Amino acid sequence: MASAVVLHPKPSAKDPPPTRSKPDSDPSSSAADLDEDLYSRLKSLQRQLEFIEIQEEYVKDELKNLRRELLRAQEEVKRIQSVPLVIGQFMEMIDQNNAIVGSTTGSNYYVRILSTINRELLKPSASVALHRHSNALVDVLPPEADSSISLLSQSEKPDVTYSDIGGYDIQKQEIREAVELPLTHHELYQQIGIDPPRGVLLYGPPGTGKTMLAKAVAHHTTAAFIRVVGSEFVQKYLGEGPRMVRDVFRLAKENTPAIIFIDEVDAIATARFDAQTGADREVQRILMELLNQMDGFDQTVNVKVIMATNRADTLDPALLRPGRLDRKIEFPLPDRRQKRLVFQVCTAKMNLSDEVDLEDYVSRPDKISAAEIAAICQEAGMLAVRKNRYVILPKDFEKGYRTNVKKPDTDFEFYK
Repeated sequence: MASAVVLHPKPSAKDPPPTRSKPDSDPSSSAADLDEDLYSRLKSLQRQLEFIEIQEEYVKDELKNLRRELLRAQEEVKRIQSVPLVIGQFMEMIDQNNAIVGSTTGSNYYVRILSTINRELLKPSASVALHRHSNALVDVLPPEADSSISLLSQSEKPDVTYSDIGGYDIQKQEIREAVELPLTHHELYQQIGIDPPRGVLLYGPPGTGKTMLAKAVAHHTTAAFIRVVGSEFVQKYLGEGPRMVRDVFRLAKENTPAIIFIDEVDAIATARFDAQTGADREVQRILMELLNQMDGFDQTVNVKVIMATNRADTLDPALLRPGRLDRKIEFPLPDRRQKRLVFQVCTAKMNLSDEVDLEDYVSRPDKISAAEIAAICQEAGMLAVRKNRYVILPKDFEKGYRTNVKKPDTDFEFYK
């Protein structure tokens, strides 16, 4: 079978020549353009790098200069603060650079404030340091810097427990209900719908265990404990006593829950009268500051106040009213049962002879305090030591009893 032959027409002279596809661009020229763009960009980046390096050198030089100026300024501040400074009290801020301060002499000054002082620390009544010549305010002292009030640390708390106090079971229960329970189980009072007691007054004759019970409270509680004596608030300069009262309650509020124990409170809380001297008026101002702190606008339920005194009849009625001292706990002279318990506690660690009959001393009608019972036991032990004996005999107790329990001509009646 013959294959088919395809005949193509011959191109004529009139027909146009066949066209060829033209390439897009020349490869060598495009590569040259790309290299030129990269080179120009490289040059631009190099110029930018040189400019940044120049700026960096300038910044480093300026930083060195500023550091030198800072060191000079710090040395100047140290020089100013190294000289003896005057303690003053900040009163009022006028602007960012000036303020009014009071000095210990009672004068007020319009002074400049050092630029390095944190303005947030400048609060009314804050303790500040003033330059001795210009009175410029150069430093702010911490709140407790000029205060003699401090917290009892865990190691400083007394080791007296409730079991070391013989008898007085009712007094122990009342003070624990008024002081410890509101701090540990405050929700109980909220469920009942009542406010817990704010203050407790311990009163009674000397030697009945008021301060010792306060020591037991400090030992058993985990709250911050602040102990002061009423006479500590009486200072030489006017206004120092009320400021110390504010410091005590400020320190307690900063460390809540806290307990404040004021011993011998009758030194500052006697009934007010028409004072004729400046000292009496200052004591009355201390009392008014105490009244305000205990039942003022800035009160808190996490601060409890315990006061102790031998003369509750001389205290101001405003202090004794409910709302300030809600619970008043009396410590009378021990009865027969209380004497027995006190003797048992005092002689628990003593090496007594079998012939010693403590019930004989308990049954005696003499009115003696718990402190006198402790003194009798101590004197009996000292007599045994004097005779080089390791056992305390009945004659030691008898002599110790006669030494400490003497019949006075007249009985002291503390509460008529």
